[in-house]
Amino acid sequence: MEQSSDATSRRERAARAGDLRRTAVIGSGVAGLTAAYILARAHHVTLYEADDRLGGHAHTHDLTAPDGRTHRVDSGPLSALALAGTAVWAVGLFFETVGDAQLARFKADRANQGRIMDRGLWSWTRHPNYFGDFCVWWGLFLVACDGGWQAAAVSVVSPLVMSVLLISGSGKRLLERRMAGRPGWDAYAARTSGFFPRPPRHR
Repeated sequence: MEQSSDATSRRERAARAGDLRRTAVIGSGVAGLTAAYILARAHHVTLYEADDRLGGHAHTHDLTAPDGRTHRVDSGPLSALALAGTAVWAVGLFFETVGDAQLARFKADRANQGRIMDRGLWSWTRHPNYFGDFCVWWGLFLVACDGGWQAAAVSVVSPLVMSVLLISGSGKRLLERRMAGRPGWDAYAARTSGFFPRPPRHR
């Protein structure tokens, strides 16, 4: 991408070369830079930066690919909804990654064989990795909602299905059925949230 100071001259050269179908102007910021990478690599579109400030301007541009298809791209900063979705996604990634790492470290210690993991995130929820997966899906859904109600309507199916599977289907329900016979499980289940994190109950 070129700086805004010479964007006009480059655009004029592209026009004189008769290559307008492969020329577009976008702003800077996360969305603009992502659009530049995808369109330049996948569709060989020549992109020019409209503003060199981080965040740029929240404009929507029609970017035409070599095959004639038009892509509408928001070149401005992320919206509040997209930022909220990113935050939910990050929380989910944290719970899933840290929860799995804590469990792996617990299982690696032979002294813990047959015991119930009830430390770290596992003291706040019996399924931090499942809760993390849940948040990842809903975070992505919120980001998709930034594209309008059509995107939201199409995208909501995946997090809904995953939520049912994680909470009532093959995730939490089947795992707890297998864990129920272990020593200490009843006490652990009584003091620890079944899914959504909260401080453990003290008895």
